[in-house]
Amino acid sequence: MAARIDRLVTSGTFSLDGGTWEVDNNVWIVGDDAEVFVIDPAHDPQAVLAAVAGRTVKAVLLTHGHDDHIRHAREFAALAGAPVFMNPADQMLWEDIYPGTTPDGPIADGQVFEVAGTQLTALHTPGHSPGSTCFYAGSLATVFSGDTLFNGGPGATGRSFSDHPTILRSIAGRLLVLPAETVVNTGHGDSTTVGAEAGRIS
Repeated sequence: MAARIDRLVTSGTFSLDGGTWEVDNNVWIVGDDAEVFVIDPAHDPQAVLAAVAGRTVKAVLLTHGHDDHIRHAREFAALAGAPVFMNPADQMLWEDIYPGTTPDGPIADGQVFEVAGTQLTALHTPGHSPGSTCFYAGSLATVFSGDTLFNGGPGATGRSFSDHPTILRSIAGRLLVLPAETVVNTGHGDSTTVGAEAGRIS
């Protein structure tokens, strides 16, 4: 059976630089009836586990280290019996939540993760955070963009460890070069396409 994409929306908070905000997060589950990857299991580990529905979780893949994306990653991973992977450039954000520890494995630019016959290629896209990473599944015509690119333009760069010129270079050099019909499955909010966002980047 070919891989499919399931979306779960969970609700909670995001905290950074002394502020806390209510947020809804997209949790992406990629795989078939037997095995999956879970991308950013935010806020509600039990709800994510229910959405996995008994399938084997090969790995938890984190798009970046902000607390709304990682705070419950360890708890979910323990429930699912899966390792957690993250780009080590966001280690300082990881340590805010899990002091003195590291994820189970690093994510490097170009690294390929395979599930249900489908390859997800890691694209390092710094800017929203130093380690922000998108996952491109060419056979599904989809990229999972985390908080790098949204429906409406680039992710936020107004807080610690972020940089607006850097995120623009990342989007232009790594995402807008993908086929225009590529669906952009975002960390928050509605999905979009590479073509739709190409004219909004400035």
